[in-house]
Amino acid sequence: MQLKQSLIIAVILGVISLATWQFYWSSQGYYPDYDNDEALWANQRARVSKAKKGDIIIIGSSRIHFDIQLDAWEKNTGIRPIQLAQPGSSPLPIFNDLVNKTDFNGTILVGVTPRLFFSGTTNEIRPYRSSNNKVKYFYNQTYAQRLNHQLSIPFQRNLAFINDKDGISGIKLEELINRISIGNRIEEGFPPFPKFANISLDRNLRMIDKTVTDTSFAKIIKRVWTYKSTDTTPPEHIDKNGVLKLFKKDAKTFMDRGGTLILLRCPSTGYYKRKEENFYKREQFWDSLLIVTNVKGYHFNDYEQLSKLDCPEWSHLSGKDADYFTS
Repeated sequence: MQLKQSLIIAVILGVISLATWQFYWSSQGYYPDYDNDEALWANQRARVSKAKKGDIIIIGSSRIHFDIQLDAWEKNTGIRPIQLAQPGSSPLPIFNDLVNKTDFNGTILVGVTPRLFFSGTTNEIRPYRSSNNKVKYFYNQTYAQRLNHQLSIPFQRNLAFINDKDGISGIKLEELINRISIGNRIEEGFPPFPKFANISLDRNLRMIDKTVTDTSFAKIIKRVWTYKSTDTTPPEHIDKNGVLKLFKKDAKTFMDRGGTLILLRCPSTGYYKRKEENFYKREQFWDSLLIVTNVKGYHFNDYEQLSKLDCPEWSHLSGKDADYFTS
């Protein structure tokens, strides 16, 4: 009887603590969102096995992840793409996997963010966001991991304090620690990276309105982009020749089996646009990529209605503009 009472008290205290913690973070402006982790990516990668000729797969970095909205695409075409873009990462490992480990021969839309696309062929320089890790996880995922992900979905859907490690959504412990002020200590580390996007179960990523309406909030994100860097700071990693060689090989293999490949250069403004103009000259990178692969490419600067779109934090479109861009 005593054990039963202890259990009941423990459950009640647990529920009260959980509710209090949830209420606190909700009052701080946080709200439930899904974790953009390996498991969420793997769920979408699994859909490729059933994809047909008329289907679309999207790969790339965060720009195409933000800027191509699945709802708008489906509304205009009747097709809902499979979203496999990975923020902060090169698309080459994912493209290589799709080409060489599947028989998919539909359409692959590749977002080209110069700083990431031409950084290297494996993206191991960014291990915590590496698309290599996503591919490896897909093949090595255990039944326990799959079950754990499925069981976590209701909690992610309803609790605001579930952690997300990709730096785009969720509450991160490191960010909270960096907010603590102790005496006259000056924190010299990486600046706080607030949540500025929502993600759905099928990985549709959409910028939150606060990034557009609150310029102070947008400046916080801009500080992350410019951390220890200016628009004249040379990139640490460029492997143009290696990237072109691998991508050309995989592109040919994919198109030879009937696949359609399309390259997309999404908008950038301010700091990022200047940096890309300084170190990724269009004729040397974008134009060379189109020539080498002989595929169709769309560059936002080639279209008056797209070239004037603004990125609130220099690199991604607002939800409203992303709908327009997608359409």
